[in-house]
Amino acid sequence: MKNILIVDDDSEVSKSLANLFDSSRFHFFFLDDGRKMIDFVKERNDIDVILLDVNLPTTSGLDILKQAKLNDISIPIIMISGHISTENAIESMREGGFEYLTKPFEIQKVIDTVNKACGFSRRKAVPVEPKAETGMAEVDEIIGQSPEIVEIAKLVGQVSKSDAAILIFGESGTGKELIARAIHRNSRRYNKPFLSVNCAALAETLLESELFGHEKGAFTGAYFKRLGKFEQANQGTIFLDEIADMSMLTQSKLLRVLQEKKLERVGGNDTIEVDVRVIAATNKSLVQCMKEGSFRVDLFYRLKVVSIYIPPLRERKGDVPLLAEHFMLKFSKQLAKDISGISPKTVTMLNKYAWPGNIRELENNIHTACVMTKSDTLQPEDFPIFSEIESKVEIDLDHLQDDYAEIFKKIIDPVLLKLINGSEGKIYYFLESALERALIASCLKHFGSNQVKTSEMLGISRNTLRDRISKYNIY
Repeated sequence: MKNILIVDDDSEVSKSLANLFDSSRFHFFFLDDGRKMIDFVKERNDIDVILLDVNLPTTSGLDILKQAKLNDISIPIIMISGHISTENAIESMREGGFEYLTKPFEIQKVIDTVNKACGFSRRKAVPVEPKAETGMAEVDEIIGQSPEIVEIAKLVGQVSKSDAAILIFGESGTGKELIARAIHRNSRRYNKPFLSVNCAALAETLLESELFGHEKGAFTGAYFKRLGKFEQANQGTIFLDEIADMSMLTQSKLLRVLQEKKLERVGGNDTIEVDVRVIAATNKSLVQCMKEGSFRVDLFYRLKVVSIYIPPLRERKGDVPLLAEHFMLKFSKQLAKDISGISPKTVTMLNKYAWPGNIRELENNIHTACVMTKSDTLQPEDFPIFSEIESKVEIDLDHLQDDYAEIFKKIIDPVLLKLINGSEGKIYYFLESALERALIASCLKHFGSNQVKTSEMLGISRNTLRDRISKYNIY
């Protein structure tokens, strides 16, 4: 018999949760006040799992979680909440919560999570002294309520507790640096430097100097000694964006820093020790880069201790209105304009658009709309993007029959101007890869993720299909 304690001021929710389980295997206790939880657990000493509500009327469930950890309570604590909040998800996992579940609950997920928690032995931890208040700065805000973004927030809370290297995957504009900053500001290094380097923006020699520094006279124009970003970020975090564009020579030097925590400045002989957490990011498939010989396999595994995939905005449309409102409030304040909302028609059009530039493109368009609007509500006419494309592409498939070129032309024509302005001379590559990714994803969905049937229908080998799944991060 497993003993489960539910701490929630809503008795109906507590009873509903208890009714999900077999009464012959699980016995439930109920508390409506979190302040009683620690004493209750210590007195009984037989509780296997705790389900703790975040939003309690007297004391926050997150505060109770912290107190439980300080009081050496090693029972798995599952945080539950009626409001989806990425900040609560991060804090729950950072403070040692076993899991973070939101209402309305997925029944099977609740059952699986409780069973998994029951499988953990109740280990006795070494007593710890109460921690002093750290005055930790507010985390960078991660906006969204989609299941994908909540899972990312939970992962941020988990990985923040370690110094493990992290590799973030995702298309340009999805917010990879935002996630990196959130990890840093929730870690023990939060009061140390966070430095960002775009590896694609600098030539090889300049990037090497930027990262590792140089001695006076190391090369033409090196009139002074310069500390590199690794030395500047000592005891802090360095974020290496577009890591796939780093040269093989610089990769080998980065590998040494990761392995030995040592470096030498360009033109120098002294070995310098550094203690820096590395978070890297890329919008390319590093698996493909390794196959092409442009990325070191050993470096890949050094960087990918933990990996985080950020889905593109088109795959989490439910977050678009939240992000749009966030940016609207931000820019209305910056511009000193009294903008109070976004019209329903505008929200519909924002949701219909594919956002190839992801969050960065959405932010830019909200900024433009806030500048252009003459009312207190953002309207479709405030967005130049909506005058460039049709909100819906009507295609008469019966009339066009098998003329796929004409079908694709009708799709491309309304968005061509947007492609010209936003693809930086790479329209062919963008459309080719986008079509391949969409085709493979749709076929996989149609055949229930059966790779054998999908590869047969597409007329490609299973190895090629697996390669494309990895290349495009299709999950």
